[in-house]
Amino acid sequence: MKTLKILLALLISVNAIKGQTVLVTDSTAITGYQNTAARLMSQDRKLTIGGYAQIDYNQPLDADTYNNSVLDIHRLVMLFGYKFNNRTQFITEIEYEHVSEVYIEQAFVDYRINNYMNLRAGLMLIPMGIVNEYHEPPTFMGVERPMLDNYIVPTTWREIGIGLTGTIPNASLKYQAYIVNGFMSFNGTPTLRGSDALRKGRQKGAESFMNAPNVATKVEYFGFKGLNLGLSGYVGNTQSTLYNGIEKNDAAAVARADSSVVGVAMIGIDARYTNGGLHLRGQWNYSSISNTVAYNNLSYPNGKPNDLGSAISGYYVEAGYNVFNISKTIKTELIPFVRYSEFDTHAQVAGELARNDTYHRTVITTGMGWKVSPGATSRLISSF
Repeated sequence: MKTLKILLALLISVNAIKGQTVLVTDSTAITGYQNTAARLMSQDRKLTIGGYAQIDYNQPLDADTYNNSVLDIHRLVMLFGYKFNNRTQFITEIEYEHVSEVYIEQAFVDYRINNYMNLRAGLMLIPMGIVNEYHEPPTFMGVERPMLDNYIVPTTWREIGIGLTGTIPNASLKYQAYIVNGFMSFNGTPTLRGSDALRKGRQKGAESFMNAPNVATKVEYFGFKGLNLGLSGYVGNTQSTLYNGIEKNDAAAVARADSSVVGVAMIGIDARYTNGGLHLRGQWNYSSISNTVAYNNLSYPNGKPNDLGSAISGYYVEAGYNVFNISKTIKTELIPFVRYSEFDTHAQVAGELARNDTYHRTVITTGMGWKVSPGATSRLISSF
């Protein structure tokens, strides 16, 4: 079955002091790519307000059956930045999903130590891949985010922590290094499974708990015009409520708590390239997950074993071209694109667990994006 998808998206940043409106786009400057939070911090104002909205229309197409279309205000997001002084800033992103759900996607304080290093603490996006940090609709092709970023990364992945970030212009490098709380693997029942791997383990800063800290890092190189290369890493153990309050000498309780935790080691490589009207990007991610045999055998209320894989992996490549680039007088962009994705949440399995071939997915997404103005986008998409 094919699905027709249409997106209307608007990304806007408002300077609240002078009432000046600045439309934000995703472009490469001397310091590389900047997401919306970074752009808010770059404003030379005390208070900056930004936001974006995403409205979706989805229509399944099938020759043999009727299918209802679905219209949804998928996201309405408000961003606020406040500069206390030349060194200290606060950034937050508040998201309303499907009209009724409210989430905090970012809320952190950034303190500039020097021109090359900032101290950052709070609820932060994990720097893995492209879309997790650049998740505003006008910054990626398609109505929905790439499926790799839903099942493997998983976007939008944010946790509470502290770390360092900065840019070294002479070396054309950006870096991030954080200590954060990890995925939740047990909260009354196990939360991780084969079909969507780590996705349900995101704690999102909502009464998060931690048994052991995790480490997230990323280095980006932007030394060639139009090209941005990223290398990301993440390592640590998941978090479990079974450790809370147990006696350290209770061997049985400690053993059960140990079986409710898995180790996660994730690596990611991403690339973005723009030249005139040409837009290319690609991403690859691989995660090794340890202790899955004990975790999958952890007793469930219904007595059924779990099916978390011992490795998950995937990649996508994408190409688009702005056909209006041939004319300097046309200020809008019309970008046909195609994306090929392949990912597997059962890339490897351990013990007696049988590999589920349905978890290996291949998706081709084609469509056309019309950027009527920088930051405002409409797209027509077909996925199969």
